[in-house]
Amino acid sequence: MRLLILGAGSCQLNAILKAKEMGIEVVASDYYPHAPGKAYSDFSDLTSTFDTKGMVQVAKKYQVDGVMTLGTDQPVYTCAHTAQTLSLPTQIDVITAKAVTNKRTMKSILLNNHIPTAKHKLLSINFKDHELKDLTFPVVMKPLDSQGQRGVYKLKSLEEIRQYIGKSLSFSREKTVLVEEFYQSDEITVSGWVHNKKLTLLTITDRLTFNRFPVIGISYGHIFPTKHFKKYYDEIAQISGALVEAFQIQSGPIYFQMLIGEEGVKVNEIACRIGGAYEDELIPLLTGVDILDLLINASLGSKYDVSGLNKYNIIKNNKYASVQLFFAKEGKIKYLTPFSQLKKLPFFINGRHNYSTGDEMKSIENAAQRAGYMIITGKNPINLETNIHEAFNHLKILDDQGKNLIVPYRWYLQKRD
Repeated sequence: MRLLILGAGSCQLNAILKAKEMGIEVVASDYYPHAPGKAYSDFSDLTSTFDTKGMVQVAKKYQVDGVMTLGTDQPVYTCAHTAQTLSLPTQIDVITAKAVTNKRTMKSILLNNHIPTAKHKLLSINFKDHELKDLTFPVVMKPLDSQGQRGVYKLKSLEEIRQYIGKSLSFSREKTVLVEEFYQSDEITVSGWVHNKKLTLLTITDRLTFNRFPVIGISYGHIFPTKHFKKYYDEIAQISGALVEAFQIQSGPIYFQMLIGEEGVKVNEIACRIGGAYEDELIPLLTGVDILDLLINASLGSKYDVSGLNKYNIIKNNKYASVQLFFAKEGKIKYLTPFSQLKKLPFFINGRHNYSTGDEMKSIENAAQRAGYMIITGKNPINLETNIHEAFNHLKILDDQGKNLIVPYRWYLQKRD
């Protein structure tokens, strides 16, 4: 069997390694020549994961039996298009894939199905002031088809919209942007698996973010379970089921982002993929369900074991864990703490650096500049928080002067809005 994986970055590395362990030949396509996953693949290609026509040719060239992606939004459409064009297995069709990767279509479906979401408008670069008369500032401006918080800005005035709309559009293939009212809220993520149109909720996490004006919502961590579980679980479950039905999701992974504030739960965005915060590791740790195994087998049209899904009950899950997506300050790397050393900590499960010695760290602008990740467990919320601080105390990325470039955990806590 031969599997085409779209993307060969840090978010796709586990999938490449897992497929190899399963005896599957892997073709990794990524326009970065030195994407880390390519070193472990049987074949690699430089075709962009956004290039639908090009990816069909890659699939033909290598005569693959399936195609998949994870951890990133836009390649979900490329996957569905490639699979449908070549009659390969696919969890969702092109129509659904378009709906979950383009915010114009996504918002329309949410509104048509009375699923709560923030009030919004679509604007072109030459918009008129009156087009925004029904929205209240501040607002959040987003490209319709980007990812990783690229081009997403929190803005306080018409003047700021005009200042940043061109930059937002630079991250898009569309000629309009989405502008929606900012909803003061906490953010959660919902991960699960759909089998024969039936959704199993696997995890609901608090998505922890910080802002770098005007960029908003850069994630630095996820914590399970969400602090909102007891009060809002029923509403979250009901909305999640409604999303599966409204977007006609037949099978495969789901990753829903929701906002919880004074007006209750609102849907921020939805995706048909495994999340990009190493949920492929976090979900098995917490649930016993190997979601990566499910995805690989489903993408190849192989039968997969649903017994774990059938037995799992999120309400009875009493585990605590966090993925910490750490960042680093500007500077040239001379030393990185080996993760073999961090794994000696009893609560430390796994982690990885995204950079190597000699690399230059740049100013933080979006989620793509994460320096790495750590997965940490705890006995309860307080113990988990203590363990996160302890892990950061042991984590170092040093420059030539011996300065630790790691952004400390306390900084994120101060920057949360």
